[in-house]
Amino acid sequence: MERLAPSARRDAYGSKINRAHSPVLAYGVPWVTTMLGSLTPMLPIIAPAPILPPLGYLMLLAWRLARPGVLPMWAGFPLGLFNDLYSGQPIGSSILLFSLTMIALELIELRFPWRSFWQDWLIAALFIPLYLMGSALFSGAEISLDRLPLLIPQILLSVIAFPIIAKMISLLDNLRLTRVRRIR
Repeated sequence: MERLAPSARRDAYGSKINRAHSPVLAYGVPWVTTMLGSLTPMLPIIAPAPILPPLGYLMLLAWRLARPGVLPMWAGFPLGLFNDLYSGQPIGSSILLFSLTMIALELIELRFPWRSFWQDWLIAALFIPLYLMGSALFSGAEISLDRLPLLIPQILLSVIAFPIIAKMISLLDNLRLTRVRRIR
């Protein structure tokens, strides 16, 4: 049998063989996007009440629900620390809340390994108010029943924004898993 030259065996679009995932993209995109989401409190938005969703937390939730194995369970600590540094929260509040979220999501993943979009949205809709109320509690602000309704717009906006964040994460996951040509 006659052997063909490597260039003759490839089709017009390039062979899928001899390509590998970029380790920088595969491991770095979830971390970088979550950290970029944690930088949103630095945006010049002035509001009389909290309205901006906690995008760092939403990114963490979306990555963990979409790809359970991409962020290890201990990722709550460094990502929470980064979020604390840039959100203005006391150091340790996001570390605790991110870590508890990762542990709870791991337990949910063990119990329900196959979920649908609606179940993921329901999980996010349960976790987001808990995170925002926990953040308000740790912030040192005076929490009373008359001030609690101030969190409702932020909670609603965060729950409504979660599917958009989840779609963005799925697009970033496709980018993360793109194959790059190996240089010979």
